[in-house]
Parts: sequence; structure tokens; C-alpha cells
Amino acid sequence: MIPARYAASRFPAKLMQDLSGKPVILRTYEAAVQTNLFDDVFVVTDSDAIFDVITKSGGKALMSVKEHECGSDRIAEAVENMDVDIIVNVQGDEPFTDRESLVGVLEVFKDDPKKEIDLASLMVKITDQEEIENPNTVKVIVDNRNFALYFSRSVIPHPRAVSDRTVYYKHKGIYAFRKNALMDFQRLPMLSLEATEKIEAIRYLEYGKKIKMVETTASGIEIDTPEDLKKAKAAWR
Repeated sequence: MIPARYAASRFPAKLMQDLSGKPVILRTYEAAVQTNLFDDVFVVTDSDAIFDVITKSGGKALMSVKEHECGSDRIAEAVENMDVDIIVNVQGDEPFTDRESLVGVLEVFKDDPKKEIDLASLMVKITDQEEIENPNTVKVIVDNRNFALYFSRSVIPHPRAVSDRTVYYKHKGIYAFRKNALMDFQRLPMLSLEATEKIEAIRYLEYGKKIKMVETTASGIEIDTPEDLKKAKAAWR
């Protein structure tokens, strides 16, 4: 499932911007399909323009009936009556989505026979100080088993005593959910930490859900700003 909201505060209509001959959202959809990992791939959108560009290209799209605060809510509405076990959320602004990273989050559930893990997500090591300090970069800290402890736009861990062991991870917005965890998310109200940080993953932590983080080296380019789009065009093969 690829949630695709037309409006975006930092870069309006970013998903419909041209990326080497095709809109960003279509590039992302095609990247997800080409992994050959999924029974089905859908774009879930509030936009007629996005719906049309996907369906006219032979893809599958669903219109959201309700207004939603975040992508998890949009996907929950779409899958509520579907007979599915695991749902993967690929962000619409991630045209460089790669197969290896997605395999990593799916493998989490194969190694979880007691179904203790509610969702899995990706993190990538970052070393650039500007990126570490950028509030648009969501950072994550994990325990010794790579379960998420917290996500923040602030610098975490705080560098009071920097050493060779200090590592920073960027959270990449790809999730794999058990369906019941996703439906719980839709029903549970937003609490203070999520409201403060504006990071939907925090809601799962606030309600005691277990998020297994998988490290990847595929950083890609998330298109949050016009500058990101320029970088994506330069990198597109």
C-alpha cells in the first residue's frame, strides 16, 4: 500500500512532479511492483489526479473516503475489509525503493513464530552532521535487539559525550504491519508525544506495540523538498 496525499506542507503536489518523464508517485508505484514481493500493490489517495495517473498507466489505485492525519490511517481504511496478513506501507515519495530493503522487513515476520512483533521498519546509518541535525530527518534509537525505543526530529542520542560508539540512524518511512496492529492504530487516539513530534510511528510505541528495526545501507532519496527532487533527477538511472 502506497499512501499518496496530494497536499504537502513543505512541497505541495510533490508526488505529481516530473521525475525523468513520469510523476514521482508513478515511479514509486513501479518500483514497488518491480520487486515482485507482493500479492498486490495499490496507491491509496485522496487525489483524482494521482488516481488517474496510476490507473491510466495500468496500475491499481483506491480513493480514500475519509480525511486522514497520516498514511497509516489512510491504509487502515483501505485494508479494513481485505483478507490480508501483512501490509507493507511504502511512502509515495520514495521512488528509489529497493527490493533488498523490503525483503529485510518481511523476513522479520518469518522469524517471529509467536507473533510478538507488531510491525517492522527500516533504519539507515547517517554520519553527515547537517542531516543528523535536520528536523526533517527522523532519527531512531534502538535496544540491543534492534527494537525501537524512540523516534525524534531532535538529535538522539544527545551528543553529550561523543565517542567512536556513537551511532545515528535515520528512520526510513517503510513499514510492514500485522493487520491487527494497523487496525489498532486507526482506533487509538493520538497521544502527546506523537502530537509533539508529528511522527506517526510514535503512536505504536506509546501504546506498547513492538517495532523491529532493520538496518539497511540503501539510503535512496526521499523527495520532501524541491532540492530533493533535483537530487533525484540527477541520480535517476
